Amino acid sequence: FAKNTSTQVESHPNLLSSMGNKQSSTSTSSQKWDGNAMSQDDFMERDTVLVLNNDDIVIGSESKKASHVFSTDQSRGVLHRAFSVCLFDSSTGEMLLQKRASTKITFPNVWTNTCCSHPLHGMEVNEVDGPEDVKDGSVRGVKAAAVRKLEHELGIPVGELPIDNFKFLTRLHYWAADTVTHGEKSPWGEHEIDYVLFITVPSKDSITLKPHPDEVDDVCWVTQSKLLEMFADK
Repeated sequence: FAKNTSTQVESHPNLLSSMGNKQSSTSTSSQKWDGNAMSQDDFMERDTVLVLNNDDIVIGSESKKASHVFSTDQSRGVLHRAFSVCLFDSSTGEMLLQKRASTKITFPNVWTNTCCSHPLHGMEVNEVDGPEDVKDGSVRGVKAAAVRKLEHELGIPVGELPIDNFKFLTRLHYWAADTVTHGEKSPWGEHEIDYVLFITVPSKDSITLKPHPDEVDDVCWVTQSKLLEMFADK
């Protein structure tokens, strides 16, 4: 959802074709993940994303770093699962945006939706959804990852955004090279099946916002008209 990227959205009519195949939603091990104790380099090396086939079936794992490298060997990186959260103030209709920190390795200084990140293997609360979870729309693994990262990036305590309040809208298969930061031959980019999650709060005053300085440089609440203005290239 980041602005100013070279993006190709791909259509995959067979995305749902493998829903009948059972995929385990149980991680083989679990760990306590502490984002405050990790650097940007740590995230790249230690976070283990869910590698997918084109039908959105988990087929393996890869480090965050390796999956985001665009090279001659993997021109679009490694396809993996992601999520994008859009958080709305129901009293005004405004959406919360964040500006990614200047210290981020991929897509720094970019205004984007409320929170974008990845479910991971081996988390204390399981973040691996199987085909049956997608088919019934529950995707509690992706939602658990969203709660984890909203706390880490924006300082929103876990209890303020109950997992059952997230609405899973759809999935997008896309790739995007970070050409704004690194130019036409960018060594970094995204290749994801992105789960879009919406959540509303009664008002912006009902949540706590304490953005992590290594993750977020700024936040703002925008109306639909303001968001459209921001999309216009200046």
